[in-house]
Amino acid sequence: MSTRRIAARYVYTLESYEPLLNGFVEYDESDGTILNTGLCEEGTSEEILDGAIVPGFVNAHCHVELSHLHGKFYKGSGMAGFIDQINALRDWAGRDAKEALVRKWMDKMWNDGVSAMADISNDDSSFDVKASHKMYTRTFLEVFGSEPEMCEGVMADVKELHGTACEKGLDAAPTPHSCYTMSPQLLSASAAAALDSGFISYHSQESQEEEDLLLHGSGAMYDNRIRNGMSVPPVTGESSLKYFIDRLADVRPAPYDQNILLVHNVCLSQDDIDAAKAVMNNVYWAVCPLSNIFIHNALPPIPLMRRNGLKIAVGTDSLSSNDDLSMIGEIACLHRNFPEVPMGEIFAWASLNGAGFLSKDDVLGSIEKGKKPGLVLVKGLDSQGNVTSESTSERVL
Repeated sequence: MSTRRIAARYVYTLESYEPLLNGFVEYDESDGTILNTGLCEEGTSEEILDGAIVPGFVNAHCHVELSHLHGKFYKGSGMAGFIDQINALRDWAGRDAKEALVRKWMDKMWNDGVSAMADISNDDSSFDVKASHKMYTRTFLEVFGSEPEMCEGVMADVKELHGTACEKGLDAAPTPHSCYTMSPQLLSASAAAALDSGFISYHSQESQEEEDLLLHGSGAMYDNRIRNGMSVPPVTGESSLKYFIDRLADVRPAPYDQNILLVHNVCLSQDDIDAAKAVMNNVYWAVCPLSNIFIHNALPPIPLMRRNGLKIAVGTDSLSSNDDLSMIGEIACLHRNFPEVPMGEIFAWASLNGAGFLSKDDVLGSIEKGKKPGLVLVKGLDSQGNVTSESTSERVL
């Protein structure tokens, strides 16, 4: 065994939110296993890096197969406008170009310190890259279909795609997309398949347009569907999250012990939190702040989420709704907008909680003896040790 040691001004093991000041990490150079952590002796001659050592990040929500859409979308479109852009542009690139860009951006994320990713796929264009990459991924095979009669065919197609993913050695399973892209029948059918797998990733309460669709049968998203001759989900008079819970109950009674990730949560309310916690025993709440700002200049209610002790995770979303796939950029955005949140807590959202959702927290997510989380050096901190828009991250293990 070859033992190495690295020291930094701050070491966030994430066993607590407080960092080790002038701390060190010892690890097995051959396989990255953490051996020990501690404080450097006063007056030590070893190099103490100016920055923070944190465990490898977990990108809890990404659509890496959409990397060919980088720089092609206009900002501030709202969700209805964003959907129109997706429909117009998502198929402009050929398979070879898409695959090359998937590799480019996965390599960049890896080098920036992302050790694992919960990734969304609508086709198999990212499968070969993910199957051969050092980054761990769980692939969520997203299902769409607004018309009830489409349900059987869509589920047959995703079953075939699931088979392809399994042949490549990927951890993968179907998952529903959102209330606004699916008939009630398809939402229930895909949720049932996801529950069987033990994991769901679901776009939830991303915009007020989504809420208006279910609450009132009105708004830009409702108008968009009517204009395009599409069926609309039932007007329930309740939130889109409660509608999702009702669709789960349509196929299986609560409680749900599966790992459920609700993504975006921009319009989350206390009533919604109570409803989810009443039936979901392992629910995680992903935030993608730069994507939310890109599309509709909004942010999730972080203070409300913290008061309720929610397990928050962090994702980048896709390059159709973001300028980068940078976890340190998302962390900087969160700190800038919610400076009251301790830096260590945000790092836990970006590492430990995402690992928990993926059921990989026995290996990833924190710097603890026996784990192999990867190590990331965050540089360019301010005088109080906080991440800023000028901060960068780089993998050191």
